[in-house]
Amino acid sequence: MSNETNCTTGLDQLARDYARVEQAIEYLEDNYLEQPELDEVAAAVNLSPGHFQRTFSRWAGVSPKRFAQYLTLDHARRLLADSEPVLDAALGSGLSGPSRLHDLFVTYEAMTPGAYRRGGAGVEITWGVQPTPFGLCYAGQTEHGLCALGFLGDTAPEPDAAIRVRWPRALLQRSDDALAPVIEQAFGDSGGRLPVHVVGTNFQLKVWEALLRVPPGAVISYDRLANFMGRPGAARAVAGAVARNPVGWLIPCHRVIQKSGRFSGYAWGPMRKRAMIAREAAGAMENA
Repeated sequence: MSNETNCTTGLDQLARDYARVEQAIEYLEDNYLEQPELDEVAAAVNLSPGHFQRTFSRWAGVSPKRFAQYLTLDHARRLLADSEPVLDAALGSGLSGPSRLHDLFVTYEAMTPGAYRRGGAGVEITWGVQPTPFGLCYAGQTEHGLCALGFLGDTAPEPDAAIRVRWPRALLQRSDDALAPVIEQAFGDSGGRLPVHVVGTNFQLKVWEALLRVPPGAVISYDRLANFMGRPGAARAVAGAVARNPVGWLIPCHRVIQKSGRFSGYAWGPMRKRAMIAREAAGAMENA
């Protein structure tokens, strides 16, 4: 069996695991004060304790009990504080100067009035659905790189409709297989530069550049992100640009939380955002 097949099979398994994991995270959150035992959480997701332990640990890299520690409000507050030295180094220089987004693996262009009017006319986008550690995602790519990445869910729009919000006049063609290697690179361990084609205003591009500098295992508040950008008091505008991120996960908008430590809304569901942050934090801290 090839390495590519192994990686794809691994993402398939993690996507299947995630459905149970999300249920477990929601149960743990709803019953945090009672500190439920493993047997109770397993029963809540309709698995035996042993099966649940194996499924959760395979997905998270740590036990359910250990992972639960990364889901608390107290831990989110500590994570905000612990992230500050890292963010000082990562974000503290150059954000007010020319954009370096292209140096951070992204190709980009600022929207001009003409670009708004054209709405992607003449652009061909291949899109598809693929498994990830956080459930099924949709992704789209132009000849320049990945232009859309989001997740499927009960309340999420249909993938082609979501892509057309930004590219209303583009020619869309579905090919799940064509997106498989891109998603494998985005969520797997293959590494390397993954070209991404994003289109936004100059302010949005600055916010997305800043997000790219927030490393896995760290989080930042909207206020602090605005301050780093030289725009104190502009947290609401920053939040709007974060919400307009066209390529979830790769431009890690999930790493922005409220300064109180609470998780704000996430386009693809609050449980998914919690899962992303906790899984990254667990990986960073357990391997430190």
